[in-house]
Amino acid sequence: MTNVGARCNFLKVSAALKSSLEAAGRKERFAASQLLFREDDANNGVFLVLRGRIRMGVSGLPRLDRLFSAGSLLGLPSTFTAHAYSLTAQALNDVEAIHVPQSSFLQLMRERPDLCREATEMLGREVTFIQRALAERRKLAARNKMSPAEIGALI
Repeated sequence: MTNVGARCNFLKVSAALKSSLEAAGRKERFAASQLLFREDDANNGVFLVLRGRIRMGVSGLPRLDRLFSAGSLLGLPSTFTAHAYSLTAQALNDVEAIHVPQSSFLQLMRERPDLCREATEMLGREVTFIQRALAERRKLAARNKMSPAEIGALI
């Protein structure tokens, strides 16, 4: 699974946010190919990657897949908005992550404005990536006069 997607650093946390998330969450292990969360699943909080690599992407658009490693915080948009996840996060190898449920994460954000500012800056970068991916899906569907689901089935 090499060359799955571009390596990304735009979701890396600071030491302060990392230690706060570790205190608020619990460590979980994911085997290679296991999903942390899937596009359109109900929110289950954020995941701070401690070890391993995660592929995140939108179904049907594999060329927009991105790789995230230790220090990356995944699931921010859904956790802030309480909407379903917009992307799928899949372990590429054995992964250790801190899982912080939505209520605990939002409480931390209320208590620590400095960490909330950091998380919202990361959120902006992730939302930009998601919007780009979804726009690419719509453009591909329009060019081929197909629905996004039909495009996804072909790719």
